[in-house]
Amino acid sequence: MQETELLIPAGSLPVLRTAVCYGADAVYIGGEDFGLRAKAHNFTLEEMREGIRFAHSHGCKVYITANIFAHNADLGGIRDYFGQLRQIGPDALIISDPGVFLLAREQLPEVEIHISTQANTTNYETCRFWHQLGAKRIVAARELSLTELQELRQNMPEEMELEAFVHGAMCISYSGRCLLSHYFTGRDANQGACTHPCRWKYAVVEEQRPGEYLPVEEDERGTYIFNSKDLCMIEHIPELLEAGIDSFKIEGRMKTALYVATVARTYRRALEDYRKSPALYQQNMDYYRSEIAKCTYRQFTTGFYFGKTDAHAQIYDNNTYLREYTYLGTVEAIDESGWLVLEQRNKFSVGEEIEAMLFDGENQVLDVQGIQDEEGRPMEAAPHPKQMLHVNVGTELPVGCILRRKEA
Repeated sequence: MQETELLIPAGSLPVLRTAVCYGADAVYIGGEDFGLRAKAHNFTLEEMREGIRFAHSHGCKVYITANIFAHNADLGGIRDYFGQLRQIGPDALIISDPGVFLLAREQLPEVEIHISTQANTTNYETCRFWHQLGAKRIVAARELSLTELQELRQNMPEEMELEAFVHGAMCISYSGRCLLSHYFTGRDANQGACTHPCRWKYAVVEEQRPGEYLPVEEDERGTYIFNSKDLCMIEHIPELLEAGIDSFKIEGRMKTALYVATVARTYRRALEDYRKSPALYQQNMDYYRSEIAKCTYRQFTTGFYFGKTDAHAQIYDNNTYLREYTYLGTVEAIDESGWLVLEQRNKFSVGEEIEAMLFDGENQVLDVQGIQDEEGRPMEAAPHPKQMLHVNVGTELPVGCILRRKEA
């Protein structure tokens, strides 16, 4: 069976560590410029260096995004940026723009180039075009079906890799090339500054009747006509493998460590179970469904994988996420008393029942027996986000382990 890569997003150095600990084969990150997630925390050059060092020490690769559509004014900065990346040693660059591609080949000839989904690759002749220029991998356009992906795989160069998104937020526009954000707010989605206007509430206004809002549907709540459900292919691992996809990509460089840990761990478990036995994979399907819903999401769809989408792929009555669990923090160390040291992310209290996400896919239910601040003063509750705490849960846990709490 093919060794399919599990590719996980990381918007910051701590989240990169989480992705690695919870089963990523590779992570993709962005620098402070020239990527399509300008609002993510992103990485300084030194953080990139440290992240690559950590990932490589665990046998994990790191890909850096440089997938904006560049304007003339960007080119000098991109050339300098690639010169700096030469000293850091990423495993690949993810690029959309042909001009940026040429700069990467000039400045980093030894580094693999992966062609971003933004480049809209929808046929195998385009794969051959990029391969002749030196690209190692194609990230397929999200509009392709499984049948079309299989045709790509069968007709593209054998040594070229095929990557496809299998989980995460969907864009309303063709391969993410959206103009709504720039039109409404001046923030260009194709330069990394999307405001996600596809999630806003819309109505119809007749030209001669300004201020009279006509509902698109007869519903007092209005309608979110562009608001797609999130992609989830956890139930279709066999079909994805049959299509010949080399890398399963998870969307979410702006997501929390809890999201990254939950999705990475669940897909890792599903892939490993299927490799052991297709019957085991089917047997554990309820576990995958349950676990994948323990992070924020907008209901699930299979996107375009099984043909054109229909009305059921959209959410019409709200633009909010579903959230069943709250992220409490990540274990950063164990103190001399055996207590967990962590930076608190959401409030929790002594006496509460919480859950530790173990790296092997199991969950351990724990009681909070004690909380202390950095000076060793006891606390009944931890109400202040980002406060460093020492927490007694009656057992030690591995560094990097995520703590979460089920919401009522």
